[in-house]
Amino acid sequence: MAQNRKKSLTELSNNQLKYLRGIAHNIKPMLIIGNNGLSESLMTELENTLSHHELLKIKIAYGEREDRQAIVEQLVQQTGALHVQTIGKTCVIFRQKEPSEFMLPRN
Repeated sequence: MAQNRKKSLTELSNNQLKYLRGIAHNIKPMLIIGNNGLSESLMTELENTLSHHELLKIKIAYGEREDRQAIVEQLVQQTGALHVQTIGKTCVIFRQKEPSEFMLPRN
């Protein structure tokens, strides 16, 4: 059972992604990344927010598509979160905590 939990922290199945996208649809962006990009203070705030909320919607308010993609990849790498989806300038990330707020589907 511990292996299944560990696996869910590194990879999400299609059903789990669908479930999280459905939940994220109804939440508003909790962080907005502006012209300053990924500053140290923003990363600190992101860590604090992730420690309270497993699922975050983040708006990236600048840059071209490639720039925003690079920012999302850097966010995921630095926080250990999983990328759920990106639509336009908004991305959703997920980092499971113990005990989890969400009962993720098994497959």
